[in-house]
Amino acid sequence: MNTLEIKEQESANKQITNTVIESISGSEILLKGLIEEGVETIFGYPGGAIMPIYDALYDYTDRLNHILVRHEQGATHAAQGYARSSGKVGVVFATSGPGATNLITGIADAQIDSTPMVCITGQVFAHLLGTDAFQETDVINITTPITKWNYQVTDASEIAEVLAKAFYIARTGRPGPVLIDITKNAQIQKIAFEGYKKCDHIRSYRPLPIIRTSFIEQAAELINKAEKPFVLFGQGILLGKAEKEFKAFIEKSGIPAAWTILGVGAIPTDHYLNVGMLGMHGNYGPNVLTNECDVLIAVGMRFDDRVTGRLDKYAKQAKVIHLDIDPAEIDKNVKATVPVWGDCKETLPLLTALIKERKHDDWLTKFRSFDAIEQEQLIQPEINPTEGELTMAEVIHQLNLLTNGDAIIVTDVGQHQMVACRYAKFNHTRSNITSGGLGTMGFALPAAIGAKFGAQDKTVVAVIGDGGFQMTIQELGTIMQSGIDVKIIILNNRFLGMVRQWQELFNDRRYSFVNITSPDFVAVAKGYYIDGHQLSEREHLVDSLKTMLNHKGAYLLEVMVSKENNVFPMVPQGCSVSEIRLK
Repeated sequence: MNTLEIKEQESANKQITNTVIESISGSEILLKGLIEEGVETIFGYPGGAIMPIYDALYDYTDRLNHILVRHEQGATHAAQGYARSSGKVGVVFATSGPGATNLITGIADAQIDSTPMVCITGQVFAHLLGTDAFQETDVINITTPITKWNYQVTDASEIAEVLAKAFYIARTGRPGPVLIDITKNAQIQKIAFEGYKKCDHIRSYRPLPIIRTSFIEQAAELINKAEKPFVLFGQGILLGKAEKEFKAFIEKSGIPAAWTILGVGAIPTDHYLNVGMLGMHGNYGPNVLTNECDVLIAVGMRFDDRVTGRLDKYAKQAKVIHLDIDPAEIDKNVKATVPVWGDCKETLPLLTALIKERKHDDWLTKFRSFDAIEQEQLIQPEINPTEGELTMAEVIHQLNLLTNGDAIIVTDVGQHQMVACRYAKFNHTRSNITSGGLGTMGFALPAAIGAKFGAQDKTVVAVIGDGGFQMTIQELGTIMQSGIDVKIIILNNRFLGMVRQWQELFNDRRYSFVNITSPDFVAVAKGYYIDGHQLSEREHLVDSLKTMLNHKGAYLLEVMVSKENNVFPMVPQGCSVSEIRLK
């Protein structure tokens, strides 16, 4: 080595020696990691145990948009709405104790509806754990049954790795909520930070099951021989971003297809093979003909009890093909003749390649004949009444005409939810956002806020009942402070309508505590500087909806609807889907 080479080597060694690895707090490591994961929006509420993270956030407001909710439950629902409209992971911040426990309903909702969400909770100092310190709650054991994964961090050196795992677990495979509980000392502690590395593998976690081509071949053989095949599709198509693959599959096979409430939008409502909604308040044809098909193909749905009715009378005549990413769902409720494990974005093209191009015109005509009966006896009188009080159905119908089926509709839980799912038209994926499996009243208002942040180029309309609206009414304050443009329709029937309907039909009209008195919702909204008005006359419905949709900024429209209007069709509890009632 010559003299020049020796000097260059000494200089390089000196530079390495003088390199100082950045020493930063655990809180800042967390925020840097969130940015690396592509996070732009956080929904949260500060408190004592998470205060160091919020202090660090003060210097990151140019990169992270924090939305201050009015209740931690609102943060989880907003994060759900954001995830469902954007396809990204929703992120929540909350403090320890009551802040953390206020997240429980939203986490449980996200778990059953497979919504990717990462919740960050603050926790007391590590040396105080187990001492019943102020605002200490064992959030790890509380949330274990309702999270895909959770972890308590007690040292800053763990934060980056745990956060990377959290995002990987939340968004891969069957998505779901993850919770990270970080003790206050770990948030404050400074360590040398060498950079954030995303996670792409965990030894004990396999998000995608191995695809077995033999099962795909068996499924194709059944489909090719079928005379009356029927497809049921759910949210798995949306979560797998497999809308194009699914459309190609049904169009080549020519098979009629019906949707669960979380699957609607995977293909446009008006697609010629879309025969309607499944389940308790679904359409007449899809329910009755479930028990007449010879091959039942379920794609990305889990045979929930609201879809199947009595399991011992459900599609017993049919061969069942079940495509799902989660092996735990196969054979859980309905025994599969052929299980097809895997991401439907991968399995559907493999199946499509093996099936014959066919049409099932006679079979499809049977669905249309049932639809004609439902149209005459139920749908047209509901959406085009000429007398009496306004109906929920006509409000949704007119909203649909004005938005051309392009709006994101966010619903709460109850009669209005079923009416909106039945009568709204959806031209685009990720346009119907609702609480499916858990059925959480209070979901819609905060979820609509999150949905708008996740899809700011879309019109977002929250359709809510007068009961559910009062459960999270405080989130009007979030709309006020953030200035987010959310349209709110309250369908006010002065009852807890779905419970009242059951009490009418099955409890001899013994209306037990379902008559609900509400405040002046328009006045409440105006207290939050949100414009609005109340409507009760049919002749003003269209103009009122136009006023709401054309208004710059948030707007609340309260529509007074019939008090005792029931949602039909209906599969009574304990009955077969083929015993569906039109009246």
